[in-house]
Amino acid sequence: MRSFAADQDSRGTTTGFIDALSSFSRQHRAQRWEGTFGEFLTSILPTRPEAFARSSHEYIWDMLRWHGRAAQPEAAESARARELFKRELFGIDEPLSRVVDYFKAAAAGSDVGRRLLLLLGPPSGGKSTVAILLKRGLEEYSRTEEGALYAIRGSPLRENPLNLIPMSLRPEFRERYGVHVQGELSPWARDFVEREFEGDFVRVPVERVFLAEASRIGIGTYAPHDPTTADIADLVGSVDLAKVAQIGDEGDPRAWSWSGAVYAASRGMLEMIEILKVKREFLYLLLTLTQEKNVKVSRFPLIYLDETILAHTNLAEFHKFLQEKENEALLDRMVIIKIPYALSYRDEARIYQKLVSGAPAFRNVHLDPHVLNLAAVFAILTRLAKPEREGLDLPKKLRLYAGEAVEGMPETEAARLRAETPEEGMTGVSPRFVINAISNAITRGNTQSLTSMELLLALKDGIESDARMDAKQKKAWIDHLVTARKEFYNRWVKEDVHRAMFASFEEEAQQLLEKYLDEVEASLDHRQVTDPITGENRAADERFLRSVEEKIKVSDSGKLSFRQEVVRKAMVAFKAGEKFKLASHARMREAIEQYLFEERRDVLRLVTSTARPDEEARQKISVVQQRLVSEYGYDEHSAKEALSYVTTLLAQE
Repeated sequence: MRSFAADQDSRGTTTGFIDALSSFSRQHRAQRWEGTFGEFLTSILPTRPEAFARSSHEYIWDMLRWHGRAAQPEAAESARARELFKRELFGIDEPLSRVVDYFKAAAAGSDVGRRLLLLLGPPSGGKSTVAILLKRGLEEYSRTEEGALYAIRGSPLRENPLNLIPMSLRPEFRERYGVHVQGELSPWARDFVEREFEGDFVRVPVERVFLAEASRIGIGTYAPHDPTTADIADLVGSVDLAKVAQIGDEGDPRAWSWSGAVYAASRGMLEMIEILKVKREFLYLLLTLTQEKNVKVSRFPLIYLDETILAHTNLAEFHKFLQEKENEALLDRMVIIKIPYALSYRDEARIYQKLVSGAPAFRNVHLDPHVLNLAAVFAILTRLAKPEREGLDLPKKLRLYAGEAVEGMPETEAARLRAETPEEGMTGVSPRFVINAISNAITRGNTQSLTSMELLLALKDGIESDARMDAKQKKAWIDHLVTARKEFYNRWVKEDVHRAMFASFEEEAQQLLEKYLDEVEASLDHRQVTDPITGENRAADERFLRSVEEKIKVSDSGKLSFRQEVVRKAMVAFKAGEKFKLASHARMREAIEQYLFEERRDVLRLVTSTARPDEEARQKISVVQQRLVSEYGYDEHSAKEALSYVTTLLAQE
């Protein structure tokens, strides 16, 4: 039976969601409007004339800023414009910034707006997600007052009603309203105005439209078929023979099928999937559309179309495209942005968390606290180029990319390494490969709990059974699994067990940090300290300082600079009115934790030994397991495995 508290909690959750729906509805409540062009000029246009003359690039740029305005009102404009992508895409901030910069420059009227935007990257890297988020963002924005769009009613191109203004009157219109009209009427609209209204464009009906991919209104998507059979009519339409039979004239705009993808995307965005697989004539048409804002089809003059074309493709197709010299001219008319895999294991783990949280297969499965991070470490290792610098290996490079401190490496080293190896992240394990391996492990084992060691076995099985890889690559990737276990998981799981073993760990660690600071300051100032036990003055305890520093391999020659850095950070915290804690210095935290771990090694061996545990040992083991479950994210199965694994590690040391 459900408890009263559970019922109340459920009602509270439901009420909260209903409130969120109501808030969304109020914010996006769309006011439908219909009237004549004359009424539009009188009642709608004067409210925001510049908004109704926006190009597709300007509209998308305004949409991006609108999405970020509420979330980051004080942030810089470019940072606010990235808000649309933040919940779905992780670890590719720099490429996303370049995407945002493209729309900013294009909206400003620069020549960038006359270029096709091409996203280039490996499979499952986020290219399609960028396009999807832009399309969903446009749909949502068009339902707000800021994003209101008006069109000639019935137009298959959703044409801007301002295109009705004759060329001879546009200078006067610009002087009166302060905006410039660039568009021209389509053949359909010209025929419509003449046939239905005898050229009286003031009586032409106008309506508010809402962008929607499903309705093919302002958002189009084209996926290539077999290049040998693909028909350009999929983009620009063709003669509708059934209508010709009714109308009797193939040149009549009413006899043309306006169902092409470029018409669907008018006023908004066209997504071209795997664009480099299409015929060259398709590319020329799209690039001409981007550069000149028009297309040419048989029987009609140039058709004006204002839309943003966003295309994406993979590396294999791009390299094939580069090999053909005749494509150089086409490349000059594209803005190419690389979308690589994430290179920070923390960001990669967030990607997995997003995929796991939305997958039914994981809904009732417990993952131990290191499963996703460990999988992410393995994935990043496959994407990194081996460093050539002495003293720097792949694990250290991976830690630098995750923002962690590494002995002997300045904070700016990660940026320098990225600049040296710009192709990193364009190859390696995809997030899809990792999630598939985890899914297979869960479904095959019919398990409700997945541990880090089971994850490693699942990844190993996925590598060995992958027919796309040769033996050399399989060995390299399995070696990365070993590195991930030895260099990362071993440390993480030992720290968990250590903390669970001693309830006062955080307090002891902080006391040890403060003792280290006292001793370091005395050593640097060449003064004595008062022993807290004997009360006598003595020199700084150099043996203690070195025993802590050696845990993170601080050399004797490097100890002075390390100590000065620690004291400097402590002073910064002090001046800010904050306490210097373990979290304030990553390497100091690691040193203190390792020191305490070494200090308690014998106790850990005794308690975690399961050879012949007595009742007292069993009780201690039970307490550790319970603490791992209640405080550190384990369940009973993964807690037992963690203790067993740490016992094995201790036996080997």
